[in-house]
Amino acid sequence: MKMRIDSPTPAHISLLRCLWQEAFGDSDAFLDGFFDTAFSPDRCLCVFENEIAAAVYWFDCRFAGRKIAYLYALATKKSHRGRGIARALMEETVARLQKTGYAGALLVPGAPELFAMYEKMGFAHPLTVDTFEAAAGNTPIALRSVTPEAYGAIRKRLLPAGAVVQEEQNLRFLSRCARLYAGEDWLLAANLEDGALTAMEFLGDRSAAPAVLAALGAKTGTFRTPGQAQVFALYRPITDAHAPTYFALAFD
Repeated sequence: MKMRIDSPTPAHISLLRCLWQEAFGDSDAFLDGFFDTAFSPDRCLCVFENEIAAAVYWFDCRFAGRKIAYLYALATKKSHRGRGIARALMEETVARLQKTGYAGALLVPGAPELFAMYEKMGFAHPLTVDTFEAAAGNTPIALRSVTPEAYGAIRKRLLPAGAVVQEEQNLRFLSRCARLYAGEDWLLAANLEDGALTAMEFLGDRSAAPAVLAALGAKTGTFRTPGQAQVFALYRPITDAHAPTYFALAFD
């Protein structure tokens, strides 16, 4: 059966949802948020073999004034794995990104063993983060919930050099995945469950973390923040060899 790689149509969404849930197990509510807020057929490619055998999506981001793609949710149907379909899909995706003016593409491997696979596909530039843990302090700090638009504006001021900037549409999807908070000199995207906070990103003064936890009623927290302790994402240049060094807002 001949393999065809092309963009889906809205009529394919139910098939895309089935593939996604088979691969990742996300809830219907999460998928509702993605397909209502973030999905565009123009930012998705699929492998068709009578059915959808594989798919990949991307978000538009910016780095150094150039458009780059954050590749997301690459998945191959279980019955079609082991045939190189994902590699073929990724090569076609990069080729199409090049034709449409993207300077590069990045992705966040879903498991440590996937780093080597993506490196073989040309995603060889590491983007690093730090993570740290904190316990709630005794005195809460003043904070406020912020909109995705406000989060994006504050984020641009607090990002380190070499950082990827997310588009507003991406941050609107982020607000479906996490709560967004700001303080005087820090910014936070996080989830709180059973007294434990997990920060997808914390920018600014790390010393504020115990007081932030106290303000949110959390006992402990794990914070992802700029740094060089661990490789978090990989980047593949397409039309520009200049590579970013920081990306933390993976919608994981």
